[in-house]
Amino acid sequence: MPPTLPPPGKAVTVRKVFSRETSVSTHVGATPDTVWALLTDAADMTRWNSTLVSFNGDLQPGGRIELVSTLAPKRTFKLKVKELDAPRRLVWGDAMGTRVYTLEPAAGGTHFTMREKIGGPVFPLFARMIPPFDEAFEQFAADLKREAERQSASAAG
Repeated sequence: MPPTLPPPGKAVTVRKVFSRETSVSTHVGATPDTVWALLTDAADMTRWNSTLVSFNGDLQPGGRIELVSTLAPKRTFKLKVKELDAPRRLVWGDAMGTRVYTLEPAAGGTHFTMREKIGGPVFPLFARMIPPFDEAFEQFAADLKREAERQSASAAG
């Protein structure tokens, strides 16, 4: 029997000794272009994304971004944009982890997936200090879905 997929919008985390990977997927009732515009508008990111305290930077290949998450509001994450393939794939990260956003056209909208893998040789030494991402990933996916569908409905109406 194939593995059971989680319900849309429900995060899944796979823990290994040297890494942890969290992912979430959902259907968004908006075009990939609409979803992509939200993911790549740094100036507007904190308006619709309740998982962020601040977000600044250049969302271009090789660009640098700085973000503060509600999971760690006293820490600024300094990340590099590793890949930008509009409107399909956005990848950013640092030496410890990589976050990948994937958009696939689907009937009636977009299949959105966000996946982050963190780890490395010293990961077991501090793994317990990193909070779980599941709730924040679920909230991000819900925020993105809500805003993209709101914009899509406004454009249609």
